Amino acid sequence: MARIVLALDQGTSSSRSILFDEAGAVLAMDSAPLACAYPHAGWVEQDPHEIWGTQRRTIEGVLAKAGIGAEDIAAIGITNQRETTLAWHRESGEPLGPAIVWQCRRTAAICDGLKAEGFEAEVRARTGLVIDPYFSGTKMQWILREIPGAKELAAAGKLAFGTVDSWLIWNLTGGAVHATDASNASRTMVYNIFEGDWDQTILDKLEIPRETLPDVRDSSGVAAHTAKHVLGAEIPIAGIAGDQQAALFGQACFAPGTIKNTYGTGCFMLINTGGEAVRSDHGLLTTIAWRMGGEVTYALEGAVFVAGALMQWLRDGLGLMADAAESEGMALAVPDTGGVYIVPAFVGLGAPHWDPYARGTILGLTRDSSRNHLVRAGLEAIAYQSWEVLECMLRDTGLQVPILRVDGGAASNDFLCQFQADTMGIEVSRPRIVETTAMGAAFLAGLAVGVWPHQAAVGSLWSEQRRFTPQRSRAEMQPLLDGWRKAVQRSKGWATQ
Repeated sequence: MARIVLALDQGTSSSRSILFDEAGAVLAMDSAPLACAYPHAGWVEQDPHEIWGTQRRTIEGVLAKAGIGAEDIAAIGITNQRETTLAWHRESGEPLGPAIVWQCRRTAAICDGLKAEGFEAEVRARTGLVIDPYFSGTKMQWILREIPGAKELAAAGKLAFGTVDSWLIWNLTGGAVHATDASNASRTMVYNIFEGDWDQTILDKLEIPRETLPDVRDSSGVAAHTAKHVLGAEIPIAGIAGDQQAALFGQACFAPGTIKNTYGTGCFMLINTGGEAVRSDHGLLTTIAWRMGGEVTYALEGAVFVAGALMQWLRDGLGLMADAAESEGMALAVPDTGGVYIVPAFVGLGAPHWDPYARGTILGLTRDSSRNHLVRAGLEAIAYQSWEVLECMLRDTGLQVPILRVDGGAASNDFLCQFQADTMGIEVSRPRIVETTAMGAAFLAGLAVGVWPHQAAVGSLWSEQRRFTPQRSRAEMQPLLDGWRKAVQRSKGWATQ
């Protein structure tokens, strides 16, 4: 039997394909950049054809690099940028327009209207989410209202809505399967995470026909097979999970109380709460981590919209460095930020503030401020945002968390990891393999087809590369944390001024 698993990691800034062997080692990897368009202030879009095209090219590329064929793959696991929403014609497979990216703020007015009607408590009670443009539900409503012909296609049963995983599955199966998994469905704002079904009350409110939505499958289990004419073999698609839930699985956070933080385009902290859906009183999200064998594991999540994207902006927008890898040395070249704070609310603030009208802010500048101070302030901003989320998470759960597992591109930055440990006052653990999102998708798929016999087997493949212990006292850190809170307040509500 084939023992190689292919993980498709479709993210906001790139599409990647990674091959894992049964020891959890990376055999080969291929990546292609993916562009975002910003047609109006606060709008973020991507080309659906480019999403699929880049993903398919990386599949072909990784197979070529490994010198194997599609028939050598035991299973495919899919992990994806969440909440990004697409609509396409069921018969032709042609998209109705651009994909509306998770960061997009175009539905802020719709969300304001729903809140004004007092509907947020209903949404919270049914989905575990807040009403925010971040989620897919109001994006679907916007498409039905604003894209010519969308409402008519929906009425005729010819419109398909989906998140990125559904779009990939549709294309991989040659249009034969319209499916998602419970973790991605739980991020749409129209899925009842307690009843395990699309919520008719919310669908009616947003005027979204149930028939447009995909079937919801387990996160680990054979959901479909690739069409032979697409990849050259009928490979089981056996793992599906949103990127942050996949990272939680890839970090082997299987026990309630285990926690991870991913430093990617945004920052996403999840804590496993087991079979209990913990409701947040502090602006966090109750979500489905994964569903296996029909059994749901829940998580509590804090979503920070801009993290690594801030460093990209400092590099590309301001030209402060040629490569993000320079940021660590630049941060260490100065003893502190010189009082500078950056609040990267480029598309509003996520958890725990949920202010779509906040905007990016730089405070504390003096004539002595240098590019090193700005870069250090950027890295510190990533840590401050995650510290806020952890504080809320601990209040909601009542748990004591001794260690945070970290992953994602920016987790390779030693300065950031150390500063994160100092802000939180807990240890930070970086794994040997930081491709935890793709690894989680591979684990979910491999478990479904017998590459690994059980969760304990994949858990044993996780290992630590380095641990960061707090070096600064709470008394030393408190003035910095207070300064951050003050800076965040200055950024709020700016777009409505």
